[in-house]
Amino acid sequence: MMEKILKLGLPKGSLQNATIDLFRRSGWKINVEGRSYFPDIDDDTIECALCRAQEMSINVETGVIDAGLTGLDWIAEHESDVHVVTDLVYSKVSARPARWVVAVANDSPVKTLADLEGATISTELVKFTQRFFKEQNINVTVKFSWGATEAKIVSGLADAIVEITETESTIRAHNLRVIHEVMATNTQLIANKKAWQNPAKKEKIEQIAQLLQGALVADRMVGIKMNVPEKKIAEIVSLLPSLNAPTIASLYQSDWFSVESIIDTRYVRDLIPKLLKQGAEGIIEYPLNKVL
Repeated sequence: MMEKILKLGLPKGSLQNATIDLFRRSGWKINVEGRSYFPDIDDDTIECALCRAQEMSINVETGVIDAGLTGLDWIAEHESDVHVVTDLVYSKVSARPARWVVAVANDSPVKTLADLEGATISTELVKFTQRFFKEQNINVTVKFSWGATEAKIVSGLADAIVEITETESTIRAHNLRVIHEVMATNTQLIANKKAWQNPAKKEKIEQIAQLLQGALVADRMVGIKMNVPEKKIAEIVSLLPSLNAPTIASLYQSDWFSVESIIDTRYVRDLIPKLLKQGAEGIIEYPLNKVL
């Protein structure tokens, strides 16, 4: 039986709540009790463990965990030999992948990477940063940062930093500027290569990947339903930026129709006033759990 139980790693820290919520929308209820590192999940074929994203790929590679979620950056940092199942782009801030960037003080004379010759770089991504500058033939000293990396320049502990950002707001708040993007990263579902060869575990991992992706797509979509007079059908349908053609059904003993469609959330606020103007009534917008 143990050969069929999937040991699933969930990222502990900033992505923990977002990941648990994503699994909830995908169909799994995960409950974290106090400080336990082993959350309960309502699936007898899965055992969960919380693990720092920075360590996840190491634990997956060595088989401590069969599969887990971590960033592409930490896979690259450890050069982990794992099977990448799928990208999972989710963020509390934006839909853009996070980026690791090189930043310096606003008043620094440094303009390009070459200007950092002989400089001290502070970062959490030490090994990757060392490899990156070596490939650029630029000699630097890379020091590990335990956090508050932006402050290392202000305090004089570093000439530059390699730090992760989505909006650059924290970097700008510390009076820093970006001079180069090192890599883009997003969340990956990864699997231990031996576990991937196990038919039962592979099937479960693929199920997780499929439903997580469905939930992520649904997060950017909504359903919209309305009543439309027959004479306005053509105009209303032309306004709908749907995934496929909308569903249209006639209302009982009426010359009105029910029109239903799935659309991108970005269009809703501009679309609804246009639909009302064209004669649609009883417009209902509703959230989606999964789009597959």
